[in-house]
Amino acid sequence: MQQPTPFRHVPVQQRSARRLARILDACAELLDETGYEELSTRAVADRAGVPIGSVYRFFPNKRAMAEALARRNLDAYADRITARLTAPDAAAGWRAAMDVVIDEYLAMKRTVPGFTLVEFTVPAPPADRRANYDVADRLLALLAAPLGLDAADERLRTAVLVGVETADALLQLAFRTDPGGDAAIVTECKELLRAYLVRYLDQGADGLEGR
Repeated sequence: MQQPTPFRHVPVQQRSARRLARILDACAELLDETGYEELSTRAVADRAGVPIGSVYRFFPNKRAMAEALARRNLDAYADRITARLTAPDAAAGWRAAMDVVIDEYLAMKRTVPGFTLVEFTVPAPPADRRANYDVADRLLALLAAPLGLDAADERLRTAVLVGVETADALLQLAFRTDPGGDAAIVTECKELLRAYLVRYLDQGADGLEGR
């Protein structure tokens, strides 16, 4: 399901787009410094060096601003995966693609400001957490063509969603006690995903590697 936009106004001019980028960069930095609960539109405006009215022109509140940051993160994640999969030296097959999906998430977790608190969604009650549906749909759309998959296959779509939810839980565990991500848990996460997805992705689709 298409989520409603968090923006009051979508920038169309380059100058407005640059200002929006500064606002989201400031939001990300402050999330690392103060956390989500202490985040404020005033603090973001001050950090970005823009009038408070500029923040409110784009966002009605801090939640909408964090949602926009989460969407930017998802777009960046998709771009990173695409760049890896289309590189001249990219390894073939779905197992290599799954490693890319995990490795690029880990890279963002370790280096992208604000990503620890706002990955692809804002803090929310469990009943409102829809981000993994969006992540699963985006990943399936990215992987369908290079791996010869049918993106309209509902059984496959469910399998990818289950894979995303599983990886999410395990990778959160990996970072719970190790700021860099526990390597042993990351390895087990990759192994678990391969073992689960093999029944859906090793069935002769064009471009898939053999078992």
